[in-house]
Amino acid sequence: MAGLPDGCVPHLDALGPRGAYRTRVPQAVTDVTGTEVARLSLVPPVFVTRALAALRRAKPVPAAGLDAMLAAAAHAFASDTAGGLSVREYESLVSRTSGTPLPVVRASTEGTARFVRRARSSAEQGRPVGAVTDRRDAAVHQGGAVWARRGDVFAVNASGNHPGVHRLWLEALALGYRVAVRPSRREPFTPHRLVAALRGAGMPDDRLVLLPTDHAGADALVRGADRAVVYGGDDVVARYAHDPRVLPQGPGRTKILVTADTDWREYLDVIVASVADEGGTACVNATAVLVEGDPVPLAEALAARLSALPGLPPQDERAVLPVQPLERARALSSHLRAVAEGTQALLGGEGIAEDLGDGSAVLRPAVHLVSRADAVQLRTELPFPCVWVAPWSRADGIAPLRDTLVLSALTSDGTLVDKLLAEPTIANVYLGGYPTYWMAPGVPHDGYLSDFLMRGKAVIGSL
Repeated sequence: MAGLPDGCVPHLDALGPRGAYRTRVPQAVTDVTGTEVARLSLVPPVFVTRALAALRRAKPVPAAGLDAMLAAAAHAFASDTAGGLSVREYESLVSRTSGTPLPVVRASTEGTARFVRRARSSAEQGRPVGAVTDRRDAAVHQGGAVWARRGDVFAVNASGNHPGVHRLWLEALALGYRVAVRPSRREPFTPHRLVAALRGAGMPDDRLVLLPTDHAGADALVRGADRAVVYGGDDVVARYAHDPRVLPQGPGRTKILVTADTDWREYLDVIVASVADEGGTACVNATAVLVEGDPVPLAEALAARLSALPGLPPQDERAVLPVQPLERARALSSHLRAVAEGTQALLGGEGIAEDLGDGSAVLRPAVHLVSRADAVQLRTELPFPCVWVAPWSRADGIAPLRDTLVLSALTSDGTLVDKLLAEPTIANVYLGGYPTYWMAPGVPHDGYLSDFLMRGKAVIGSL
């Protein structure tokens, strides 16, 4: 790993309840080539515990002036210097360290700013129509419901696969929770910038903290909060599946279903975009396409389109594919070959790691045909454009479509759509020509976050 002089490397301090905190020996943050690009202060578990105690003592952010504060923070995040970095410096560092293509990072900057600006109104979308936010509202004097928090402190154990993961917790802040964010050590720049922008706009230090820490500190964070969201794989989902205080965010296993009454050629652009846009790294990128009828023509057309995508360093203005350190890319390539055994590779069968010659490698797309709608490979989600194409029939039913964050249904069968909407394990259903990565403020991602954070309390009388 190449080092840089101390004055040339930005320091990302922990942002505690009493302000910035810099550790004596910060950890190096490296880019995909192994070059040191920043230094991150990791705090010990005792610091985490004390920070959570300070959040618990603090009062919620007042609703008055909140929208103006959020608007100012959104502008700072997207346009100004925040956390010591200009927006262009920030975007370059995110791209270099996470391997996310620079155009994707830039689009995410604008998208995140939009979510910041609308965090309060987005959070309100999940409020039951029969509940009010204040006991003083005349609607409850003769009996009604008040929308109340289930706790005071919300913790976020974040991932680093895409900068957009940090949009979710903004709603918790708008709902009055005091929020503690543990950033990914792979990509700490987005949460650091977001917290700095919010503090610069007037958010008190003891309402919002950034706590870079190790695994022991992460355990203290989740254990000490009233509610927490934790990102990870199936192991994380299993670990917290029975803890009502924790909302695990695992693999999306997003899918596209094409029925026989639909000409997939009309939607090929949308299918390609669903697989490959965002660098193919997001939980809302499609990893499986199920086709009623012969899946081969669609799979071949998809492979042809994806094979034409260029392999470039992530900070290149034309980059569209993710990049990882060379050894990790080779490990992912070996893992894919093992998982794909028994399938027909149309793209990526010879490996997906394209060596860039600087210690990093592009993760090239992969397209595999499987023989059954219930093939085990359809549950495999990898951090690059990797898609499994399978046949599907009415006899297969809904079962192969379960456990899906987003299901894009290219069909004119309204009865089938009703069944998809009724299936509890399908979180979102998109119809027609909408890519699976479509998101908007106020629209639920995996249900409304407020379903997890809030509850209705019966109230009657006035005081």
